[in-house]
Amino acid sequence: MFSPPLALASLSGEADADWARTGSEYAGAAFLGGIALDDDSRAAARALVARDRSEFLPDDPLAFIDRELAALEDVPIQPAFNVRSATPDPIPDAARVCRDRDALLELNAHCRQDELCAVGCGETLLRDSERLCDYVERAAETGATVGVKVRTEVPGVDLPALAQGLEAAGAAFVHIDAMDSESVVGDVVDATDLFVIANNGVRDTETIREYAEYGADAVSVGRPSDNPDVLARVLAAVEKQFSLESTPSR
Repeated sequence: MFSPPLALASLSGEADADWARTGSEYAGAAFLGGIALDDDSRAAARALVARDRSEFLPDDPLAFIDRELAALEDVPIQPAFNVRSATPDPIPDAARVCRDRDALLELNAHCRQDELCAVGCGETLLRDSERLCDYVERAAETGATVGVKVRTEVPGVDLPALAQGLEAAGAAFVHIDAMDSESVVGDVVDATDLFVIANNGVRDTETIREYAEYGADAVSVGRPSDNPDVLARVLAAVEKQFSLESTPSR
């Protein structure tokens, strides 16, 4: 899906085209965003800003996605956009923008801020698999390459079973924040043919080896994604580890 198998994970209010361009020396993909698409998710994002979090709040979210992706046309990196929505209607429109810019669309079922969960965004979607699968299906029907950002350790959520549902709905990849449950990456790999990106604690050879041994296809870096020293170290470990542990593409 991208090479090297190292991605830059989205940072709310920070992960834009300039950020992706800076990291393109080290990474094979960059997940821009997240961006709130509908009225409810945008209201939640404004509430987050009111308590000093960074958020992207352009007047026109779809135009913003298109503009940021256009700015990466000459950059040797696979672009992707992480989107949030409390309703399904904007999802196909965002998917078409990504499709037309040869970008991946990542549906956010990951954020756990109270404001987002209260309107049905982020982690709340993990507990509503029917709605999340509907989002995936609507997006995939546009011809876009669609995936979902998820997290482990959400009570009542069987992530491998959910991943199977996402795959059946048309998802091509899943981006897993492993928290302290790294073995779930292996469970999802065993349960599906999805391209699996492992996230959380990707800083050194030991962590990357663990994810590779669980069968992850790629890893991603979050908070240090703007630190070239960290990225250079991680890239060296990724190239060595995935070369040693890699198997034919699933």
